[in-house]
Amino acid sequence: MPSPELSTMLVVLDLVGIFVFSVTGALVAVRKHLDLFAATVLAGVTGLGGGFIRDVLIGATPPAALADWRYLLVPATAGLLTFVFHPTVGRLERVVTLFDAFGLALFCVTGALKAVDYGLGPLPAALMGMVTGIGGGVIRDVLAGRVPVIFEGVLYATPALAGAAVAVVLDRADLSLLVVAAAGFGTCLGWRLLALVRGWQAPMPRGPANV
Repeated sequence: MPSPELSTMLVVLDLVGIFVFSVTGALVAVRKHLDLFAATVLAGVTGLGGGFIRDVLIGATPPAALADWRYLLVPATAGLLTFVFHPTVGRLERVVTLFDAFGLALFCVTGALKAVDYGLGPLPAALMGMVTGIGGGVIRDVLAGRVPVIFEGVLYATPALAGAAVAVVLDRADLSLLVVAAAGFGTCLGWRLLALVRGWQAPMPRGPANV
């Protein structure tokens, strides 16, 4: 079971990341001209989906999203606020994208460290960190009827996996929790922001796709 120190940090960081991710999910609903219920649902699955998958896979049941009312209140609030104030939120797209990068970095670290604390080895724990960061967005895109962003050349999953791997490796070196979390967070965030600024893309097929 997680230590009290780790549990407190995970909850705080989880809630911050959930709010940010939930805003991006609600924005997708608004831009597809969906109703308030859809905005709330997409906010919820974006904010909670990755953590829900992680908790089920590592045996942390019931998942935090079902065991703590705050995990349901945060995405519902984010979805409602985004739906009501979407013209303003939409104009802040760069800010939202920036905070999304922060959310990704938070989730990949918290997901990996929670997996480690539940007994997973380094590689599975790193994968769980990545899943925590990208899972909600994949579910959101599928429900919204579009190809998941991570499959369109966007460098998103790779930075998440790298940040999670750094956190897992340093955790095994018995460094302080703050150092471990900061290193994993910085790795993911730095890579994601550089990709945004420099327009880096994952390799895509060249030429016509004749199948």
